[in-house]
Amino acid sequence: MDNRLKAICDLSVPSARERTGRHEYDGVPQDLSPSGVRAGLAALGGPGYPDRYDEELALVAEHTLRVSFGELELHRSNPLWHIANLELTCYDREYAAEARRAEARRAHLAAWPDAVDAAVTALDRVSAPVATAALPAARGLATGVHDRAALGALDRLVAHLEHAARHGEPTAALGASALTALLSATEALDADLTNLVTRAELEQKRLRQLLDESCRRIDPDAPSERTVRALLADRPTPEQVVGEAAALVAEVIAWTAEQGLVPYDDGECLVGPTPPSQPWQVAAMVPAAPGEPDAPSRFYVTPPGPDWPERDREQWLSLYARSFLPVIAVHEVAPGHFSHGRALRRVASPVRRTWLSDAFTEGWAHYTEELALEQGFRSADPGFPVAVARDGLLRITRLICSIGLHSGDLSVADATRRFTEDAFLEGRTATRAVHRLLLDPLCGGYAWGKLAIRDLRDQARERWGAGFSLRRFHTALFDLGAPPLGLLDTALERG
Repeated sequence: MDNRLKAICDLSVPSARERTGRHEYDGVPQDLSPSGVRAGLAALGGPGYPDRYDEELALVAEHTLRVSFGELELHRSNPLWHIANLELTCYDREYAAEARRAEARRAHLAAWPDAVDAAVTALDRVSAPVATAALPAARGLATGVHDRAALGALDRLVAHLEHAARHGEPTAALGASALTALLSATEALDADLTNLVTRAELEQKRLRQLLDESCRRIDPDAPSERTVRALLADRPTPEQVVGEAAALVAEVIAWTAEQGLVPYDDGECLVGPTPPSQPWQVAAMVPAAPGEPDAPSRFYVTPPGPDWPERDREQWLSLYARSFLPVIAVHEVAPGHFSHGRALRRVASPVRRTWLSDAFTEGWAHYTEELALEQGFRSADPGFPVAVARDGLLRITRLICSIGLHSGDLSVADATRRFTEDAFLEGRTATRAVHRLLLDPLCGGYAWGKLAIRDLRDQARERWGAGFSLRRFHTALFDLGAPPLGLLDTALERG
């Protein structure tokens, strides 16, 4: 890792350690104090890279960090940066001997007090809604921790967030100009919120039409809402969620390999419950990172807690309904995140293995859901197209609400209502969906990335003509790592 790339990683330590597999950062939280951030920003830059795309990608990384830390100072307003900085679950992955990982975990815990001191100092702009959304994740960090000094430090962070939840500013909006700057920087293009919402609303109408048509094939006389509710009622128990997800892992990996949709179909994927510090996640994939020895990837699902009210448990379990869980498996495993993770391990360029666009990463996985429908996956299940459409409505609602919340056009209550009315979420599921948007302004990238990939696929069909195939197109994308949306067309030039 050269000095220029190291400076990028120094300002994105949790991602470098956990997503990229740079384990020289094991046991070392990022310095998110005001002085630490200033020093990190000053170190950015260096000699250019000979490959044009690598150079463009490095410039995107540096600009994103300057906007995030310098212009917007998100480390002062968003606790999630600091919660990720304390996260320990990366040491559960089998990338090294257990003793080495245990020692790294102990070193990381020993550094918690200083990291929390920096967090409490930095977090002076936390709004009440954001603090409320962050508290379950912050409290979840205590799970499995017995170090008294570390727990005492965590208590200070929780108390700081509890104070902000009571006394912080009532609005969580970044502001339209700030959101535009963040989206533009991360994806290397000029984001236009108005145009993006207009495109999203058109996609919402298309997906609703797909859902209605799919529901009519199940029951021509019933309203779509009734058919969706009936499908959502066929769900596993909390004890069955992990086992049913594991069976689907084998199914989607085998199907993806048979279809030849992606260049690589090797590797092992294990299934287990989501870490308590990520309570908003319905499901998540933690693949074997590019920079570490190969090891099993982990597909996490989130059964409801035993202390949840019965109604909340039932609503949450509906997310894993038996026609809907296969969509999650396609997204998280194959040909989604797991397949992408296998390809990232083959990318030769250190820059491409390090800086990963979230809009592409999540957009790719979301794109594969409708891809699976197009290619005939689960064609015997009439509920699968409904589930694909409902998931699309969830993601497009997320994009619309993210822009609305952070531009100030939607309140938390407005966004919660939109998730209920447009995406069939209720109660705790709708609340958690909104909390995720408050903590992650880029969370709308799922739908944005999917739309960009579908647009590029249309261009590839036209440009490549008879030479087009899904495998060629997908391989060209994967060869770029996880490209920002503004650099996607490089795949057409080099594919």
